[in-house]
Amino acid sequence: MDGLLPINKPRGMTSADVVYKVRKILHIKKIGHSGTLDPNVDGVLPLAIGTATKAITQLQSGGKVYTGEVTLGFATTTEDLDGEVVTRTPLTAPIADDAIDTAMATFNGDIIQVAPMYSAVRVNGRRLYEYARAGETVARPERHAHISEFVRTSATSFDADAGTQSFTFRATVSKGTYIRTLSVDLGRKLGFAAVMSQLTRQQSGGFALADSVTLAQLAQAAADGTVDTLIDGVDWAYGELPALDLTDAQWQIVQHGHSFLTQETTAPRIRVYRDNVMKGIYRFVDGAYKPETMYLGNTVPRATRSGRRHQE
Repeated sequence: MDGLLPINKPRGMTSADVVYKVRKILHIKKIGHSGTLDPNVDGVLPLAIGTATKAITQLQSGGKVYTGEVTLGFATTTEDLDGEVVTRTPLTAPIADDAIDTAMATFNGDIIQVAPMYSAVRVNGRRLYEYARAGETVARPERHAHISEFVRTSATSFDADAGTQSFTFRATVSKGTYIRTLSVDLGRKLGFAAVMSQLTRQQSGGFALADSVTLAQLAQAAADGTVDTLIDGVDWAYGELPALDLTDAQWQIVQHGHSFLTQETTAPRIRVYRDNVMKGIYRFVDGAYKPETMYLGNTVPRATRSGRRHQE
């Protein structure tokens, strides 16, 4: 079985836990995911099965869409509700909605973030969360991110007794963006400590939350023998690239991993097909198309952006 499977990850499980469960359900070892979600975050977790694991980097390269909640008035060690409270800056009056909107708009475009201490980024061979758990401090690396959208999606809720103010948001961001840090930095701009109090990943790897399946649905499909209706072809990951149907002569060349010529396109990267099945990704170099990633063993028919599940 080869292909892509977007899972609706529940809260309380790590991404590795999800992969383990799916391996047990499908009885397949070669499964990987395209982007870690923290245990307290739910939403889309695209999985790659079999030879489709070659497409994980491609899946990770695209942007992501999140919905969540920011709470102003206190900060935690982890920048979300999993950590211990380390700072309190109680609000005595609510911040005006337009002031919040103006502050959020300043994050649009290219920004630089400092990796959270409780993250999986490696520094000197150790992950940052290992330093944090040991009570050690270390210089954290910076990361470039692009924010296409960061907007408030609800009226704010002010709690005078707790000295907090909360509101929901929607964020469309580049890969590697820390939404926790985005929430904390927004609070800092407004003059208050802040946490990301809830988060759901709505889109990732070209899949939306509506496209994904729960672990219970997957287990039921496995029992019914209908798992193949839930799997998308690996070419779904490359859906933005032009497609080229190989001639007989080109197919003979491609099967041996060689470069080929064509006058049909000069696109930088293309998907190549034989008998409606994607066989590889080729890159245009020095006037010819050279192999980048091969899927010669792929037998799954051409995927479309409507997809099997997406037509139901």
